[in-house]
Amino acid sequence: VAVVRCPIEAGTTLDVFGQPVKVQHAFTMGHKIAIRGMSACDKVLKYGVSIGSATQAIAIGDHVHLHNMKSDYTPTYALTEDGEVA
Repeated sequence: VAVVRCPIEAGTTLDVFGQPVKVQHAFTMGHKIAIRGMSACDKVLKYGVSIGSATQAIAIGDHVHLHNMKSDYTPTYALTEDGEVA
């Protein structure tokens, strides 16, 4: 994955190591973008280090977060609007 350093509008095409990556959604700083396609169970690499596994297919340019990946090392939690663990 690549980490967003500044806001990016949906539909923007980025040059990532000479490869065009068209982002599918708007992104804010700190979020992760898939720079290659992934299948379920593929390792998700951030800065060359595995941070977890894809839980479903992820296309180039997609947002990579709790909805499509899980940590292989610590439990992945999502909080509801009430602050409860989902």
